[in-house]
Amino acid sequence: MIDLTQTPAWTALKSHYDEVKDLHMRDMFAEDEQRFEGFSAHLGDILLDYSKNRITEETFRLLMDLARQAGVERWRDKMYSGEVINSTEGRSVLHVALRNRSNTPVMVDGEDVMPKVNAVLAHMRDFSDRVRSGEWRGYNGERIKSIINIGIGGSDLGPKVVCESMKPYAQRGLKAYFVSNADATHLVETLKMVEPESTLFIISSKSFTTQETMLNAHSARKWFVDLVGNEKAISSHFVAVSTNVEAAKKFGIDPANVFEFWDWVGGRYSLWSAIGLPIALYLGMDHFEALLEGAHQMDRHFYETPLEKNMPVILALLGIWYNNFFDAQSHAIMPYSQYLERLPAYLQQLDMESNGKTIDRTGNRVNYLTGPIIWGESGTNGQHAFFQLLHQGTKPVPSDFLIPALSQNPLGMHHRVLFSNCLAQTRALMLGKKYTEAVAEMKAQGMGHEQIEDVIAHKVFDGNKPSNTIIFKKLSPRTLGSILAMYEHKVFVQGIIWNINSFDQWGVEYGKVLAGQIQEDLADPVDVSHHDSSTNGLINYRKWVYFDPLNHE
Repeated sequence: MIDLTQTPAWTALKSHYDEVKDLHMRDMFAEDEQRFEGFSAHLGDILLDYSKNRITEETFRLLMDLARQAGVERWRDKMYSGEVINSTEGRSVLHVALRNRSNTPVMVDGEDVMPKVNAVLAHMRDFSDRVRSGEWRGYNGERIKSIINIGIGGSDLGPKVVCESMKPYAQRGLKAYFVSNADATHLVETLKMVEPESTLFIISSKSFTTQETMLNAHSARKWFVDLVGNEKAISSHFVAVSTNVEAAKKFGIDPANVFEFWDWVGGRYSLWSAIGLPIALYLGMDHFEALLEGAHQMDRHFYETPLEKNMPVILALLGIWYNNFFDAQSHAIMPYSQYLERLPAYLQQLDMESNGKTIDRTGNRVNYLTGPIIWGESGTNGQHAFFQLLHQGTKPVPSDFLIPALSQNPLGMHHRVLFSNCLAQTRALMLGKKYTEAVAEMKAQGMGHEQIEDVIAHKVFDGNKPSNTIIFKKLSPRTLGSILAMYEHKVFVQGIIWNINSFDQWGVEYGKVLAGQIQEDLADPVDVSHHDSSTNGLINYRKWVYFDPLNHE
C-alpha cells in the first residue's frame, strides 16, 4: 500500500497548507458574509458550525479528496456489512447493529445478529421494568434504591457518562453509582452511601476475569455477605453482563440474570449493548431505546449522506488538517453543560484508545502523527482554568464547543450567561485582538501613553484559533445518542485515513501482563533485583513500608 504521505491528496494538501497557513479567519469572515451557511451542517436538531476553522473552499475540497482516496466509504460499508475489519483480533465491528432500529439484517459469519440483539434488549426491558416497578426486590423484600455498576473502561465510562448526562430523566428514589478503580477507596466510599438490603450490583466484564472489576466484585460480595449473613441472598442483589455464564454462576449469580453480548462489541463501543443495563435501570428502557434511536439516526446519516455534508466525516477531516499539517497534538472538548461534565473523559477513551497507534494495518510503523491527546472541561469552569493557554499560549489547540439551546433547568439568567460565554469564547479565539484595538480599549479606560506602552504587548491576541460549535435544541437521550455516535464515526474515519486499526488496544494488554508479574513480587517480603533498577527500587521500598509494622502508623 502506498505511503499516506505520498498519496496525491496528501501532497496536494501539503502544498495547499503552505499557501494558506498564514491566512486569518478574521479576514475570511470579512470577505465572505455567507461563510456560516457554507461551513455548517445539520442533523435533526443538531447544528454543527465549523466556519471558525482555518479552511477555504479549496481546503475543504482537498480534504474530501483525502477521504475518498483513503477509501473511507468502502471501509464504512465493510463495517456496516459485518466484514472483519478488526484484523489483529479477527473480529467484525458492529456497534451499529446494537442500535439498528430499522431491524434490517446484519450478517456476521452468515448469521443475522439482529434476533440476538433484540432478545437481549427484551431481556433488559423485562428486568429493568421489574426493578423499577418494585416487583424485583431484595432478599428481605426491600425495594431496590441503589444500583452499583462494577466495571472498568468501556464497561464503566459509557454507562456512566449517559447516566450523569441524563439525570433529569432518572427515576425518583433510584440512585446509580459506578465503581471502577482498583483503589479500594472507590468501592469503600461508594458502599458508605448504600444499604445492602436495597442495593443491586451489576458486574460488567465480558470474560468475568477483568482484574480490577473482579477485585471490586469479590470485595463487594464479601461486604454484602458479611452484613446480611446470607450467601443465598447474592442472587437477589447481583447480576452480570458477561459472556462467561459459568463464572458468573460460580460467583452466585443466577444464570437467568446474566446478560449477553458478543465479541464484535468492542469495550469502548459497548454502552449500546447490555453494558447499558445501568442506563436502562436508572432511566428506564424507553429512554435507553431513545438513546439507541438517536445513535441510529447518526448511523444512517454517516452511511447515507455525501461526505461533503457528513458531520462525522467533516469533524474527522478537520482534526487531520490540524493534527497532521498544523502539528496540533491535542484537541479540547468543551461541553457548556454541567450534565456533560464527563463527556471529555469518555471521548478520551474513545479516541485515544482507538487511534493511539504507531503501527498501520499492514504492520509497518507510520511516519506521521496519529491520534491526538483529548482533554477538556465543562464551561464555564474551563475558562477559569486553561483558556489562557488557548488564547495566548504557544500550542495550537483546536476545540469543540457543545451547548444546548434550551436548558433542562431554566433558572433566571443562568442559561443566557452560559450561552453568551460559549459564543464569546469561540468568537474571541477566532478574532483575537489587534494592536490598534487594544490601544483604543485602554485609552477608553483612561490609561496614558506610558501605561499603555508598558502592557500593550500583553493585551494583544493573535486569534485565528480554530473551533467547532455543536448546538442542539435540548439535551435528551435521543440527542445524546446522536452526539456519541457522531464522535464514534469521527474516530473511525480518522483511523481509516491514518491506515490504523482503531479497534484493538494491545498497549493496554501489555500493561496488564507486567502488573501481574509485579503483583507476585509484592507478595514476597524478600527484595527483588530482576527488574530495572527503578522498578526494583520502587517495589523494595513498598515492601519495606508494608512488611515493617513500625511503618504502619
